[in-house]
Amino acid sequence: MNPTQRLSFPTELHWRSLALFNVFRLLVLIALLVSFNWLSRRTAFEPQDWPIFIQLTTAYILLSLLFAVGIARRSPAFHLQLGAQVLVDVLFIVGMMHLLGGIKSGLGILLLPYLAAAGLISRGRMSLFHAALASLALLGQQMWQFWRGVANSEEFLVPALLCLACFAVAWLAHRLARHAQASERLAEQRGIDLANLGQLNARILQDVSDGVLVVDHIGRIRQCNDQAVRLIGLRPEPDAMLAQSLPNVGEALAVWRSDPQHVPQLLQVASRKTLRPRFVALSESSDDEVLIYLEDMDRLRREAQQLKLAALGRLTANLAHEIRNPLGAISHAAQLLREENDDDPLAARLTQIINENAGRLERMVRDVLELNRRDRVQMSAINLADWLPTFLDEVRQVEWIDAPIMFACPHDAVIRFDPAHLHQVLWNLLRNGWRYCTKRPGSLALRVTERDGRWRLDVVNDGPPVPADAQSQLFEPFFTTESKGTGLGLYIAREICAANAALLEYLPPPEGGACFRIVFGRQDGQKV
Repeated sequence: MNPTQRLSFPTELHWRSLALFNVFRLLVLIALLVSFNWLSRRTAFEPQDWPIFIQLTTAYILLSLLFAVGIARRSPAFHLQLGAQVLVDVLFIVGMMHLLGGIKSGLGILLLPYLAAAGLISRGRMSLFHAALASLALLGQQMWQFWRGVANSEEFLVPALLCLACFAVAWLAHRLARHAQASERLAEQRGIDLANLGQLNARILQDVSDGVLVVDHIGRIRQCNDQAVRLIGLRPEPDAMLAQSLPNVGEALAVWRSDPQHVPQLLQVASRKTLRPRFVALSESSDDEVLIYLEDMDRLRREAQQLKLAALGRLTANLAHEIRNPLGAISHAAQLLREENDDDPLAARLTQIINENAGRLERMVRDVLELNRRDRVQMSAINLADWLPTFLDEVRQVEWIDAPIMFACPHDAVIRFDPAHLHQVLWNLLRNGWRYCTKRPGSLALRVTERDGRWRLDVVNDGPPVPADAQSQLFEPFFTTESKGTGLGLYIAREICAANAALLEYLPPPEGGACFRIVFGRQDGQKV
């Protein structure tokens, strides 16, 4: 923005400066009145000049009050008010000079601070014009004195020097105003840069995958990002002490302060997450503020598993045909051997073992190949109240489930999920639930509920609960408690749910049994 634009659209700082200028005008007037009252005893004015003095000061006071009203109302325009005030100031000072005997009174020097203040307020735009007004007024007053015979031609030197001083002060104010303007623009740019940098730092702090805490030298938490709140399971109070909110982290920080080379151990927090703290001093002294990074070890393990499984998926995709062809040949050969040795029990037993293990390998290959298909998601709206009855009838017929599967579902339960994926996940959960339940009516049930704007589907059975030591590994790949299982069913089911913005988790019901819950995402696609 150039100076013309700044003056056309004055800021609040311009108006405050103009108000201070008006206050300065009133203070100078009071000082002059006090001085003249003291000098009146020494005949500062001629008796016939006192009425003129009273009229001049009264008009000056009224105009100053009028200027105060205009400044308060921000009307008329800023540059008009400033020009009018400078003109009134010049006329008043020159008028006072005239009453006190002209340039010899010494009041002309008062023009300099007025011109300097006006030049700074106008950012140097009108400073030379104001100096020209003051010079014309000074020279006009001197010419009037000369025409009346009060002054001679030799006395023009002092007014001329005062006019030069007016232009010098105006030029100096102009340069200072330009310098202040450049400094103001630089400060504004620096302020914008700092604000942008602050927003950038805040965005980075919130989007970083690790939890971040800033702790001062006495252990007070100064800053905390949202990821840290999610990891520790609570939001610290403002200026809370680290030792009270997170005692184990506080102890690790105390150990690190005493020995910065010490490698912190893994910590368990209230949210049952395993965290690895990392401490970074914000200055050379470790007694000052410290930046604490909290790394989620469970997330790191999952990412490591994802990398391993991605490599495994690529390997199995390349070897799938090579594995399936020998498996097919083995199964076919075992079937021929069984037909030729139908009467031999030992041969029948051996061929059964071959078929069972070949089938197990086939299922394992098929399950591993599913890992590469989890990203092929075609989500659509599904009304569970209409979709579940047909699905449950199909499951009962195919899996030979002779007991009714109870389910409760509101009519408005609509989710967004890939229908084929939902079919696969629920089929796996129901098959596992039927395998471990008591197989009585009501042993296997589905419940659909809503909480916090998200629909939840519980698959409950009355079988034995999952052991506590196995719950942490329940969704890990290749973990199984059966000798014939592949250990990929629940892992694939959870990965499919994650691909559909949902969450699959295990919950031990208070009444006993086992419960697997699917927490679906919102209708707008927001993840859990």
